[in-house]
Amino acid sequence: MTDFVKAGDFFASLAPEERVFLLIRHAERRHITPDDPDFGAHVGLTDKGREQALSLGRCIPPEGDICFYSSPVGRCVETAQCIGKARVGVQVPAHLNAVVSDEPRVEPLDCLAEYFVQNYDEYMKVLRAGFYEGICAWLANEAEGKKRGDNEAFCPLAARSEEMLAMMLSKGTVRFNIFATHDAWVVPCLTHFCGMRFTPQRWMNYLTGMAVVTGADGKNVKRIVPVTALDTGWLQF
Repeated sequence: MTDFVKAGDFFASLAPEERVFLLIRHAERRHITPDDPDFGAHVGLTDKGREQALSLGRCIPPEGDICFYSSPVGRCVETAQCIGKARVGVQVPAHLNAVVSDEPRVEPLDCLAEYFVQNYDEYMKVLRAGFYEGICAWLANEAEGKKRGDNEAFCPLAARSEEMLAMMLSKGTVRFNIFATHDAWVVPCLTHFCGMRFTPQRWMNYLTGMAVVTGADGKNVKRIVPVTALDTGWLQF
């Protein structure tokens, strides 16, 4: 079974000319209650979560520029900022027309908030009925090739995962390109690209995700590696 590689080991294994496009879940957040009206959109990181993200930043080699992209949700932005604070050589995307400083800049991407959502109303029904169960049911239906309805909450897995990868490769212009998002959109990519399997009882951990490695041109994918910045990439419920 495919398992997660520790982030430190992954970054240490890179060749000098290789580029990385890291799609990663945010660090540990505060608890989201079942009756939360916006399903945790306002919920930020814990102190432990901030330290987790700083620790990941220390794993990233100092050779080469780095850029950050994030879901607009605060805990994802904060995760990217903490990673950047612990890593030297932060690069601001040129189109932002900003000056490089000690404070890492993060470009919010709306698509990273709800990348696989096809029908928002149906998606909200899934969240209310059971988040983990809904995501896993969608992935199971995709694996079995079951017929989709017009009101399906989620996009087709394979096509949308490939679009996610293409988006990352088109956005990233430097050696290290970090995309901070949510477990709901990392899990489908790990399912599609790495053949990993998730259940409501066995889910992915915080600061865990998928590292895409290319050559120096940033176009031709050499390998895709499941990675985690924590002791394990799995959460058991």
